[in-house]
Amino acid sequence: MPSLRAHVFDWIIRWQVRPKVARAGGDVAAIRRVLNSGSFPEPPGLVFREGSVGGIAGEWIERPGLAPDAPRLFYLHGGGFIACSPRTHRPITGAFALRGFRVFCPDYRLAPEHPFPAALDDAAACWSAFAASGPAGIAGDSAGGNLALALMLRARRDGLPQPQAAVLFSPSTDMLGEGDSMRSNARRDAMFDPTKLQHLVDLYLGGHDPADPLVSPLRGDPAGLPPLLFHVGAREVLRDDSVRFAEKAKAAGGSATVTVWPVVPHAWQLAQSFLPEARRSLSEAAAFLKSHAATPEAVR
Repeated sequence: MPSLRAHVFDWIIRWQVRPKVARAGGDVAAIRRVLNSGSFPEPPGLVFREGSVGGIAGEWIERPGLAPDAPRLFYLHGGGFIACSPRTHRPITGAFALRGFRVFCPDYRLAPEHPFPAALDDAAACWSAFAASGPAGIAGDSAGGNLALALMLRARRDGLPQPQAAVLFSPSTDMLGEGDSMRSNARRDAMFDPTKLQHLVDLYLGGHDPADPLVSPLRGDPAGLPPLLFHVGAREVLRDDSVRFAEKAKAAGGSATVTVWPVVPHAWQLAQSFLPEARRSLSEAAAFLKSHAATPEAVR
């Protein structure tokens, strides 16, 4: 049963965030102000330090005294491809660090100044160097979830290592927006009006083909991808982006699990400081990644 806090948080996002995104229209600076303005507290007792991996700047997050053989996680933040940063997503990366991971979150380039494939190029360069240091998992939310899936498809194409497993929080997987939830949840989604999402898509694509699997991973072949875990809200317009990808991955012989959470809004994991559903989602995600990190045959 959803917590009372989930209902309250959904109401706050619906009446405080969605109208601001709608009023921003096509103003990139205004949209960035809304998406960057989240004031969720970061978990205490962690070390956040600037770093660079593969020539890509970012942030390392870890718990003091972490064992040298601690599991490693490559995290790609969301933000509609145009906003946010490792700093805005410290509530999530920090939550993984508290659960025993050594995390790196790259500060990839953002659209529209740097449209596709800039963000994916940065993710690939960073992942190539990160994976060279040993096995690791990948996770991402929203646009970062899209990049995580596209990165795995590109890694397979380019002969780069695959992650041991991947966690995707409400990823965007279909830039054509053909999932039924784009229509059935158009009014139920607390954060997004699907007509406004198209503007973000256009900014990211910069005229590129939306059916390209590297921007719409659902259009690619998921065969051979590592075990996948999807968490998405039942009311999200992006719900079917997760459900459809998981179904396609399983049909291709892969391992994919999708959990559809009631009530919670998009990217609810950011609210881990006060939302029990956020803490449960992060704990389940961490346990999933650790279960595959502990299995030698999961390394591909």
